[in-house]
Formats: sequence, C-alpha cells, structure tokens
Amino acid sequence: MRFYEYEAKALLAKNGVPTSKGGAVTSADEAARLAGEIGGEVVLKSQVLSGGRMKAGGIQFATSADEARKHAEHILKLVINEQAPRCVLVESKSSVKKEYYAGIIYDGNAKLPVAIFSDMGGIDIEEVAETHPEHVARVHFSTFQPLQEFKFKELVASLGISGNELNQLSRIVSRLAKTFLAHGLTLAEINPLAQLEDGSFIALDSHMDMEDEARDQQRSVLEELGIGPDESRQSREPTEFEMRVATVDAEDHRGVVRVVEFDGNLGCVIGAGGGSLTIFDALKKYGGKPANYCEIGGNPSVHKAQELTKLILQQPGVEKICVIMNVVSNTRVDIVARGVIKGVIESGRDPADTIAIFRIPGSWEADGFKILEKYGVEYADRTVPMSEAARRAVMKVGGA
Repeated sequence: MRFYEYEAKALLAKNGVPTSKGGAVTSADEAARLAGEIGGEVVLKSQVLSGGRMKAGGIQFATSADEARKHAEHILKLVINEQAPRCVLVESKSSVKKEYYAGIIYDGNAKLPVAIFSDMGGIDIEEVAETHPEHVARVHFSTFQPLQEFKFKELVASLGISGNELNQLSRIVSRLAKTFLAHGLTLAEINPLAQLEDGSFIALDSHMDMEDEARDQQRSVLEELGIGPDESRQSREPTEFEMRVATVDAEDHRGVVRVVEFDGNLGCVIGAGGGSLTIFDALKKYGGKPANYCEIGGNPSVHKAQELTKLILQQPGVEKICVIMNVVSNTRVDIVARGVIKGVIESGRDPADTIAIFRIPGSWEADGFKILEKYGVEYADRTVPMSEAARRAVMKVGGA
C-alpha cells in the first residue's frame, strides 16, 4: 500500500521528523486561504501516486494567495501518468543550502532492514549508487532489539559529515527507521532531505509503502490519515483482470487471493507461505514471461480455484498455466487440483496441454495427484524443488 506525499509527511511528523509548514487541500479557494496563512512564497504539489510531477506541471510556485488559487485550479484538473490528483499539497517554499537522501528498505537477502544515506539528494538514489557509489552509505539494523542510535551516527559520519550536521542528520535517520518499524513499512524515504540556509534540516519530499498485511494492525493510524479499509493503493489503477479476480475473491471467504497482472504467456497460480516471490523470481530467472503474479492460499474452494483459472486463461497471450506452491497444511491439494482442472476444461482447453506443471505437496496430496494423473497433467511431489518446478514450467512455453 502506497502513501501520498502529504500522508507520508504526516507519519514523519508523528515520529518527530521536521517537515514543511502547510497542508493538503481539495479546492482552489482552500489553496488560496492556506497560502495566505503560510505567508511568503509557497509550493503547490499535485498528490498522485506517480513520479514525473515536475515535468508534467504538477509542481508550481506562488508568491500570493491569488497566484496559489490559479495554480491549484490547474493542478486539480491535471492528469499525470493517467492519474487524477487526490488533492494539492500547499507548503512554504524553503531556502535550500544542500540536499541529502535518507531511506529505509527491507533487505531480503540479509532478512533485515537497511538504512541508506547519501550526501547527494534530490535525484534517484539508484542513479547515485551507480554513478557515485562513494556517496552512498548503508547499515543494517535489527527489528527485535531497540534501535541503536550510534549505528545511524556512524552511517552519516562515514560520508565525512561531522559536528552539528552529524547530530541532526543521524537523529532524522533514526526517526525515519523508527517510522519504518512502527508502521509496518516496506519503504520509508526522504528525498530530498534538505539543509536550509539557517542550518536546520527538513523533509522536503517523502515516499512510503506499507505491507498490505499491516493494515489491520495500523488501522487507527490509517483512520487518522483518512484511509478507508477498502481503499486500494497501488502505483496505478487496477486492471480489469485484477478487479475481476478481486470480485471472485470477495464472493467466497474461503481462501485468499492476491494478484497483479503482467504481459506474458505463462499464467501463474503460486503460493509458498511467504515464498511466492521466490517462485516468481525463479520463473523469470529461467526466461519465463509470467502473465500474472497470483498468490493463493488458505484452502480456497473448488469454485474459487476454478474461476481464478478461467480468468487467468482469458488473459491475452496466455498459453499455459503453472501451479506451484510450498508444502501446505491448510490448503487441500485435491481441492485446488479439482478447481484448476475444472477451470481449464470450462475454458475449452485440454488440462494435459494447458497445465505446464502442478507442484503442491501437502494435505490430501495423494488424492490430488490421482486427479492430475487421470487428466494427464504433469505433477511434482515434494522431492522436486520449487525452482525446478518453475524451470520445467518455463520449458513448456519455450523458455529455459
């Protein structure tokens, strides 16, 4: 789940990170009123879940309330990357002396969050890391032990920063890490983190993503931000396929489905108790072109597996599907097998030719394998690694 800039800054302020004076408005008159209250020059920013705001004209500066009204009228009608703005953020314009970058992400290899800091802010951190790696510093920290402030001070100091700047910057990075841990985030980024002419520091822009699974735990925080329980937040609007899958999922409480559509020829029904991305990566590694990321679990009904399969096979260009999961205890193999085969047959296809591989070991697997064998579907038991199952599936569609 992705946050708008004004929401991300609200979380930063909640955790003691300094932000610009201002607020979000939904009308030109409100923008004029707020600009008058702030006084001096202000910046108006379109609130969309997309980059490219400056180039598209979604960021404007105003020196008066009337000028702010004029810019707000334009921004509120401006569509950026097919997204209409939720609102306009009106803030005081800051006099910047130097820009830094601070971010927290989760390192899947180390299985720990990592703090990233750079003294070259205002541009993509990936570009800085590639062209000027000596200007990027990193440090991992624990999710179980209390935050160790000295780690963030060492992080900032490693780029030659000292004195009062070191104290202020390391304190902000520490509070950013606190925000990351406190709110179940997968990304917490301040770019640019600006030093003003008076020597103080302020978060000029921020991006944050939250784990979807953290929404229940963070319900009170989301309510404070005005985010409803049914509000989906992605970098783009859901596709028709994704919305149809969501409808199928909502019609039956049994089983959970998460799906993202891509442009490929191999449909995917995967699940691994947290390892679904590993399966997806394996498919890509062996040259596969997944048509979707579709995580399924929690013992879905035959009907849900059937309808999901039919929707996947209706995607343009899908030649075959693969069904790969980790060893399961709360999902019956035979039920998934019945549902997938029924969905294939009702789509007018041959299960033996359409299902590239079926690899779900677990409860009722013997019955599930008998069903698959009856229809000539290749299946793999628990002796076959998930990565090998992925390789075999890709081979069936001309990869690997």
